[in-house]
Amino acid sequence: MTIGVFDSGVGGLTVLRALRRELPGRDFIYLGDTARLPYGTKSAASVLRYAEQAADALVAHGLSCLVIACNTASAVALEALRRRHAPLPVVGVIGPGAQAAVAASASGRIAVIATEGTVRSGAYEAAIRRLRPQAEVAAAACPLFVALAEEGWTEGEVVDLAIRRYLDPVLSVAAPPDVLLLGCTHFPVLAAAIGRVAGPRITIVDSAATTAAVVRSELRDVVGASQGCGSMRLLATDDAARFARVGAGFLGEAITAGAVEVVDLG
Repeated sequence: MTIGVFDSGVGGLTVLRALRRELPGRDFIYLGDTARLPYGTKSAASVLRYAEQAADALVAHGLSCLVIACNTASAVALEALRRRHAPLPVVGVIGPGAQAAVAASASGRIAVIATEGTVRSGAYEAAIRRLRPQAEVAAAACPLFVALAEEGWTEGEVVDLAIRRYLDPVLSVAAPPDVLLLGCTHFPVLAAAIGRVAGPRITIVDSAATTAAVVRSELRDVVGASQGCGSMRLLATDDAARFARVGAGFLGEAITAGAVEVVDLG
């Protein structure tokens, strides 16, 4: 009954939070590859290798489903991990995020902000256009957002300046988007600040809730244990104390350093 979830750091805890709300009776094991954060600036070959190592470590615990709670890893490694661990269900966040953005957009004009690796892959544009072929999609890399989120800097002048620097080219156009998709699981903790800069006419969308719904659908034939309180195990590849301190804001509850197990992926 255990669901495995991995990310490059603590950002994927936003997905874990949504999963636990959707499937409260399930056991979860989460792995944050904090020693090699961020994935978004790495080559595709490196991200694939890291994702395979993280997935292998989780699968060894015995899973009913594997969730890639990292947009960059989802863009690069989803199909490879599905082949590697078949028939285990493997769910990424790109497809669910695209579904949420398309559902929220009246105009079909959608902006995606993500890491360099995710933007470079073109995965969101492809996923959105599969669902809505005439969609107009603009994508912008916002690498500094990951560092701000990991440092817990979610408000203030520095945060607002960074957001404006990244968003102005995307939003200051003749026909602006009506949806802004947060294409990185680190970005939701900046959502309030992003929303203020973007303005009330733009809907902010992230993939966490939609991903959780997709996982529940994948497990529909064995989802009877949806009641009760499942367990949660937290793994990191570096610095349990920092993972606990920063991760609490993403998970929405306190984490003690003693609850985080440091592991070596090799």
